[in-house]
Amino acid sequence: MDFGPYILLASLEGAVTAAVLALTAVGLSLVFGVMRVVNIAHGEFFMLGAVIAWWVAQSMGGHPAVGFAAALVIAPLAVAAIAVAADMTILKRLDYDPERTIVATIGLLYIIQQVTLMTYGPDARPVEAPFDTRLAIPWIERGEGGWQLYWPWGLGTTSYKLAVIGAAGAVLIGVWLLMSRTRIGLVMRATQMDRDMALAFAIPVEKVYALVFGLGAGLAALGAVLIVPIQQAHYLMGADPLLLSFIVVIIGGLGSLPGTVLAAVFIGLSDGIISVFFSPTLAKILATLLVGMVLVFRPQGLFGSRAA
Repeated sequence: MDFGPYILLASLEGAVTAAVLALTAVGLSLVFGVMRVVNIAHGEFFMLGAVIAWWVAQSMGGHPAVGFAAALVIAPLAVAAIAVAADMTILKRLDYDPERTIVATIGLLYIIQQVTLMTYGPDARPVEAPFDTRLAIPWIERGEGGWQLYWPWGLGTTSYKLAVIGAAGAVLIGVWLLMSRTRIGLVMRATQMDRDMALAFAIPVEKVYALVFGLGAGLAALGAVLIVPIQQAHYLMGADPLLLSFIVVIIGGLGSLPGTVLAAVFIGLSDGIISVFFSPTLAKILATLLVGMVLVFRPQGLFGSRAA
């Protein structure tokens, strides 16, 4: 048997990673694009989403689908509310100064992490998937008798992983429609282009910033809720999503949502394939080298526009 089925399996695993990474990275890119704030605490908002999802699922009881459905709504909204409160009490008082907000979000990172450790604990805890049917991966191979369809033993995926890919794609389309087809998106884009002119036209820029910061955190939390039945909720789980999100945003272009999504798909698929055939460490090393090359040869990112 050739490597075809294994490549397909690795691609499916990479697609799940890419879907969740796209949600997380789009939230980070949105915050930077509109607010010009580098949110170092973005990974902790991701972690909060997973932890709150576990708490909601445990509190609901009954069929796993009930608790998961509740977590899918409650966790992103709760994390978004926390992010809005952080914006109004911390970032707003710093007048969204780029240097000071970096330091402030680093502090916010440690506060969220330690509070979670004191309340949630150090243990990694799973959330049961609402459905998890095992699906075999069919493969077509040409033999002596012609083309044959078979199912390689032990190779397959689950219905939930396919649902994660579909759900993330639907949410990303929703974000694109929000930004390009609604009045709220128009206000966000106007604020992004020229804050002073937006103020002159009576746009409540500080409220827009709070909304964007909450939306970015909510997208990260939503990605965490989708992935926590596959991984486990842990108070240190925010580091990898933060690193990969920065890699994706730098490659795609700071503030470019289409570039962020395409870079997330590329990084996610390559991470899945390289991790299956080699090692996850090698995947991270190659992604970091790619970031270095982009910063040297195209600092604005592959899809970003050069500053005037």
